[in-house]
Amino acid sequence: LICNPSGLFSFLCLGEAKNLPTYPGPNKMRDCYCTVNLDQEEVFRTKIVKSLCPFYGEDFYCEIPRTFRHLSFYIFDRDVFRRDSIIGKVAIQKEDLQKYHNRDTWFQLQHVDADSEVQGKVHLELRLSEVITDTGVVCHKLATRVLECQGLPIVNGQCDPYATVTLAGPTRQTKVKKKTNNPHFDEVFYFEVTRPSSYNKKSHFDIEDVDEVDKMEIRVDLWNASNLKFGDEFLGELRLPLKFLRQSSSYEAWYFLQPRDNGNKSLKPDDLGSLRLNVVYTEDHVFSSDYYSPLRDLLLKSADVEPVSASAAHILGEVCREKQEAAIPLVRLFLHYGKIVPFISAIANAEVKRTQDPNTIFRGNSLTSKCIDETMKLAGMHYLQVTLKPIIDEICQVHKTCEIDPVKLKDGENLENNRENLRQYVDRIFTVITKSGVSCPTVMCDIFFSLRESAAKRFQGDLDVRYTAVSSFIFLRFFAPAILSPNLFQLTPHHPDPQTSRTLTLISKTIQTLGSLSKSKSANFKESYMATFYDYFNEQKYADAVKNFLDLISSSGRKDHKSIEQPILLKEGFMIKRAQGRKRFGMKNFKKRWFRLTNHEFTYQKSKGDHPLCSIPIENILAVERLEEESFKMKNMFQVIQPERRVLYIQANNCVEAKDWIDILTKVSQCNKKRLTVYHPSAYLNGHWLCCKATADNTPGCTPCTGGLPANIQLDIDGDRETERIYSLFNLYMPKLEKMQEACGSKSVYDGPEEEEYSTFIIDDPKETYKTLKLIIEGVGTLEQEHAQYKRDKFKKTKYGSQEHPIGDKSFQTYIRQQSEISAHSI
Repeated sequence: LICNPSGLFSFLCLGEAKNLPTYPGPNKMRDCYCTVNLDQEEVFRTKIVKSLCPFYGEDFYCEIPRTFRHLSFYIFDRDVFRRDSIIGKVAIQKEDLQKYHNRDTWFQLQHVDADSEVQGKVHLELRLSEVITDTGVVCHKLATRVLECQGLPIVNGQCDPYATVTLAGPTRQTKVKKKTNNPHFDEVFYFEVTRPSSYNKKSHFDIEDVDEVDKMEIRVDLWNASNLKFGDEFLGELRLPLKFLRQSSSYEAWYFLQPRDNGNKSLKPDDLGSLRLNVVYTEDHVFSSDYYSPLRDLLLKSADVEPVSASAAHILGEVCREKQEAAIPLVRLFLHYGKIVPFISAIANAEVKRTQDPNTIFRGNSLTSKCIDETMKLAGMHYLQVTLKPIIDEICQVHKTCEIDPVKLKDGENLENNRENLRQYVDRIFTVITKSGVSCPTVMCDIFFSLRESAAKRFQGDLDVRYTAVSSFIFLRFFAPAILSPNLFQLTPHHPDPQTSRTLTLISKTIQTLGSLSKSKSANFKESYMATFYDYFNEQKYADAVKNFLDLISSSGRKDHKSIEQPILLKEGFMIKRAQGRKRFGMKNFKKRWFRLTNHEFTYQKSKGDHPLCSIPIENILAVERLEEESFKMKNMFQVIQPERRVLYIQANNCVEAKDWIDILTKVSQCNKKRLTVYHPSAYLNGHWLCCKATADNTPGCTPCTGGLPANIQLDIDGDRETERIYSLFNLYMPKLEKMQEACGSKSVYDGPEEEEYSTFIIDDPKETYKTLKLIIEGVGTLEQEHAQYKRDKFKKTKYGSQEHPIGDKSFQTYIRQQSEISAHSI
C-alpha cells in the first residue's frame, strides 16, 4: 500500500481584535497588525490598523509545507523608532484545530514571554554504566550525547545555537554552531552519578545514596549565542528523570523542546483583549491513484447520466450541508480531467428546466451556481488581474473622495466633485470590462455559451434571458465581488481602508446594475442618491456595450485567448538573491531584490517599478529546485537553473513563500523542451559541489529533478487528492446517503404525497438514483477499509521517540490512544 504524504491545507479568516490595552502615552491609540505563524515562523502579515479594536477582514490560504505544533497569531504594535512590541498572542495546538474548524471564534490574547516561545526538537542518547575502580568498588556514570537539533527558531534574523547539559552540578556546554537552525553537535558529556563508598573527596557530581538517582534529572537547554547586551536567547529545554534508565541502561530518542517553567505569573487574559478568527484546516491522507478508480470513474461520468440528478456528483450536492462543500472538490476534479464544461452544462440545463420565472434564473445558491462560481475563481483569476488590477491599484493609492451620500459628506467636500470622481472611475472600469471579452478564458466562455443556449431554449418569449443568464455570473458573481473585496481575489494584498472600501462599494453597485440589463435600473437602488447618480449612465450606449461584451464571451466561435500575446503577471515580491557571477571577477554576495514573474519572463530589479537588472526568458528555465540549507547556512532557499549551468540562488521570506515560488516557476516552465532531468541539491563552492564532491562545475546533476507532468499555469490540481476529499464528504454524510436511499424506495412504491423528511432531495428517477447510491456506498466502504488498514499498519510501524514522532508529540499521543481503543474494540 502506497500512501502519499498528508495534504495539509489551512484557510484563515482574520476578523478583528477588540479591547486591546491602551498605549501608555497621551495618544492612547496603537498601530496594530497581526501575523500568522507556523510555530515561530511568520507566514503572513495583515495591514496596519490604527485602533484599539482593529478590523482586519483578511483571508489567507496556504498549503502547509512542513510539520508544525502550533498555529499562532501575534498582535503587534508598530513602532517607527524601536522594534515593534508584541501585545499578545493566540496559539492553537495542531490537535485542537478541528475544534474550531470553520467557526467564527473569539480567542483571548495570551501574554508572551521569551521562555514560552519555543520550537524544534533535540536528538539525545543517554547511557548509564557501571564503572569498577582500581580498588574493585562499583560506581555509576552517565554519558549524555547531544547529537543534533532540528527546526530551532530564528531569532532576530539569525540562529547560532549551542546546548548546555546539567546534572546536579556545573553546566557543560557544546560548541556554538553558526548560522543554522538544524545544528549537528555530536558531543558527549560524562557525569558521575554515584561514588564508591571508599571515595572521600567531595565532588559536585557525587550523590551518596543510590536511591537518590530516581529523583535526579538531566536538563538540556538550547540557546542562541547573541551579541546583544541582553545576553543569549533561550530556545527551549528538556528535563529527563534518570529513573527510566533503571529499565534500560541505554536510551536514544528525539524529544520536542519545551518552554521553561520559571514560575512567573502572566497577565490575566482579559487584560490583553481578544481576537476573532475563522480557521478551516483539512488533513488528507492520499493513496495511489488506482485506489480511487471506482469512485473517480463514477463521478466523472456524471455528465452522461440521465437524468443528471441521478449522477454521483449531483447526489454529493444533495447530501452536503452547504453546496459550496461539494462544489470545490467537484470543480477541481472535473477541471483536472477536462470535463467541467459538459458537467456544468448538464446540471445547469436541469436547473433551467425547473425554473419557472426567467427573472430568477440562476439567482439561488444551487449546485450549478456554486460550481460556476468556483470555476470562475480558478480559471478567471489571471483574467481579473489583467483587467481590474491596474485601476484598483490606482484607486487604493490616490484616495480620491467619491462619497455621494449627502449625509456622509465631510467638511470641505464638494458633492459634485465627488460625483465626477466616482463617474470617472465607473466609466473606466466599465470600459476595461466590456473591452476585455477577447481575454476571457476559454473554459468560462464555453460555460457561458451553454447557459445562454439553455436559457434561450427554455424561455423563448424573453429576448433578454440569453443575456441575463450570463450577466448574472460575469457581473453579479465575478466582477462586482472582485471590485467590492479585491483582497479576496488577490487584486490587493490587504483589505482596503474605510474610505477606499466605500469608493469600491459605490463602484461595485453601479457596475452590477449596468451589467444586469434590467428594465427600470433606477428602481434597483434603495438609496435616492444612487438613483440620481445612475442617471449619468441611462444611455443606450452602455446597454449596447454590455450586450456586445456578453455576445463575445458566450460565443462558441470566439478567438482563442492563447493567441493573445499580452504578458500575464503571475507573482511578484521581495526576495534575497545571490549574484550569478556574470562578471568573471565580480563578488557573489547576497542582495534584496524585487522579483517579478510573468508567463513570458522572470526578472528582478532593485525596487518595484525599476528597470529590470536581469531577465530570464521562461524558455531558459531548465529546472527549479530547493537548495539544501547547508550550502549557505540559510533557510528557505531554492535555485533557478539556466543554460550553460548558470544558477540563480534565491532565499524566500518563509517556507510558504518558498513553496509558492517553486510551484509557480515549475508550472510555468514545465513545457520547456530542454528541461533537466537531474540537478545538484547543493551549491558549487570552494572548487567542488557540496552534494556529490565533483570538482568540475559542469558536472551533470547527481539527484533526479522533482518536476512532474506539464500543468496549466492557472490550475495546479491533484485529482487523487480531490477524490479523497469527495470520499471524506460522502463518508461524513453517510446517514444522508442512506436516507436518500429510503426516499428512492418510498418514491418507487408510493405515489401519494411526499413525506416531509424526503422532500429536501431532488429525485427525478428513483431507480437510477438508487443504483448510483448503491455504487457510492460500496465505493466509500472500500476506501474506508483501506484507510483503516493503513492506520493499523502505521500504528504497528511507528515508533514513539523517532524523528517523525518525537517524545512530547501530543497529537501522536492522542493518535496512539485512539488506535489502542480501536484495536481493543476490534479484538
